[in-house]
Formats: sequence, structure tokens, C-alpha cells
Amino acid sequence: ALYASDDLAWLGGLAHEVRTRKNGDVVHFNVNRHLNMTNVCTASCAYCSFQRKPGEKDAYTMRIEEAVRLAKAMENENLTELHIVNGLHPTLPWRYYPRSLRALKEALPEVSLKAFTATEIHHFEKISGLSASEILDELIDAGLESLTGGGAEIFDWEVRQHIVDHETHWEDWSRIHRLAHQKGLKTPCTMLYGHIEEPRHRVDHVLRLRELQDETGGFQVFIPLRYQHDFVDMKDGKVRNRLQARTTMATGAEALKTFAVSRLLFDNVPHVKVFWVMHGVQTAQLALNHGADDMDGSVVEYKITHDADNYGTPNKLTRDDLLELIRDAGFRPVERNTRYQVIREYDGPDPDRRESPQPMRV
Repeated sequence: ALYASDDLAWLGGLAHEVRTRKNGDVVHFNVNRHLNMTNVCTASCAYCSFQRKPGEKDAYTMRIEEAVRLAKAMENENLTELHIVNGLHPTLPWRYYPRSLRALKEALPEVSLKAFTATEIHHFEKISGLSASEILDELIDAGLESLTGGGAEIFDWEVRQHIVDHETHWEDWSRIHRLAHQKGLKTPCTMLYGHIEEPRHRVDHVLRLRELQDETGGFQVFIPLRYQHDFVDMKDGKVRNRLQARTTMATGAEALKTFAVSRLLFDNVPHVKVFWVMHGVQTAQLALNHGADDMDGSVVEYKITHDADNYGTPNKLTRDDLLELIRDAGFRPVERNTRYQVIREYDGPDPDRRESPQPMRV
């Protein structure tokens, strides 16, 4: 019924009231770097422009030393988080992954490691012969502080069977996050929207996550991810997105509606994040008035989206850029770490500025 509403201002107002009760006038952000250590992947998911097959042009796998070098390049910007997601590499040994975390943690001891989707953990089970519990124990020992939320896409099989080309579905995704929560990790959860799914599939997706959150309390944040068309792949001219011939991307209004409905449904998840790379900077600012209270960080080289869209979102926003965007939307910036502990609070919009922006009134 909420998705059927044509009154976006009313819907946004409801969601904004909820976000204000939970988080006041604050917008959280962090300073992070995304590392994708390999794009070689056994899966060929219908929406994905990132994956490459072994031997294909532009396929790459980083040596651990290279990953460390890239991570350390942002050290002077007071980096607080590394966000690591990879393809499902068919021949890399399991030991590569904990060794990578250990090397990164040794090089950047103050930086939190948010790494691997539930799909990757499931893949590690297959290549190692270990259980997910044993894998998580070893990764935590190596420095893992949080899983990432990817691999969720849309859980309903009616849609999932047409978009996902791997074996990690709701049963395994929820099993692995449940285990992570039992071991004390806090994790994000996500939803890829705006492709072949319908509003009922989004609602089913959120309600599954809400039920799991009632059980574990381990989800810190929900992140709606806007599906991207593969507009241009400049490197080899191939269009890898097999959905785009029959899909249109979600409009800005549909994105804002998705944020608003998600905030209203998730009574038990404290934060909703807008990932500006997938929504564009202006829509991301508007999302802050439609339920979102977190804007993803400075993000350098987010290949998973930029290999798809090339439509003009910047590769990087600095800390100062984020502060200006948040203040320009009328909110007070608060820098956080991976566990949503406050690192630093900043002043809000300048009250003496003419036509100073204000959040939507509650």
C-alpha cells in the first residue's frame, strides 16, 4: 500500500519522522576505501558488469602486496575502513583470504576491515572444506570486523532465479549472517532494487531481514542499492548486463520511495544508508529527507558500479566533500567507525547563511 501511494512528500514525511526519532538531525558517514582484489568469478549473474572469466581481457587478481599498497595510499586521509568484495575466483586458495586480511591489518592497524559477502563465505566453505563457523573464526582472528551486505539482491525465488548465477540464496545468506551475529560481528544488509522485481518482492525481502533482525539484533544498517545499466564498458565494448534489454533503471522518485518504505518497515534496524555512488549525489542528498541517516563514505575506485554505469558519479568524495553535502542538505555530520561508534561530531549548517537549509520539519 505504501509503494502504491503517489504522494511522495507524504511518504517521505512519515519516513523522515521515523529517522528523526531514531537519529535526530545527524547524518553519519565514514572515510573508507573499497578494494576489489579480484574480478575473476565463476558466476555470471545477469545484472553484473564487474565479473570476468579466467583469461579474459581485463581479468585481474591482486597480489597481497598490491592490495596493501593501494590501501596505504589513503593512509594520510585518516582512513577508518576498508571495504573488500571480490569475485568468486575458481582457483585462488582459501588461505589467500585470511593472509590478505592479516597483511592489511598489519599495514593499517587502526583501520577496520569490512570484508566478504555471505556469498564469498559460502564459496570459501566449498573450496576449503571448512564450515562457515570455522571460516569466520579464522577471518575474525585475522582482523575481520564486519561482513559486507552483498549477495542479497532480491531473496524471493520468483525473481532470484532470473538474476543470480551462484548457489547462495536466502537459506545460506541468512545462515552465514546469523553465525556472524552469534560471534559478535555487526553486519549490514542490502537489497538490489529497480530491475525485474515488483514492490511485493521488495517488501518480502525487507520482512525476511526484519524477522532475522528480531532473532539476532546483528544488523546495524540497511542499504538499498540501485540497479545499474551497463551503459558503457569502454575497455572491451561488451555489455555484460543481460537484464538491461528488458529493464529501465529506477527513477529518482522510485529510489526515494524505496528509502521511505524501507525506513518505515524496518522498526528494528537503527540506520538506513544511501550509497551515493549508485544514486548520484543529488538523489543521495534527497534520500536524507526520506528516511536515510547515513551517507556512504569517501569510496575510491568503486569498480562494481563504475564498471557498469560511467554516468557521471565521481570516483571519490573527500571528507570535506561529504561534510559540505551533508550540511547542504540541512543536516549535522557525524563521522563514525564501522561499528557506528562516533569518531567526531561536526558543526551543522551555518545558521547565519542566507536561506540556510533545514531538514524536513517533523
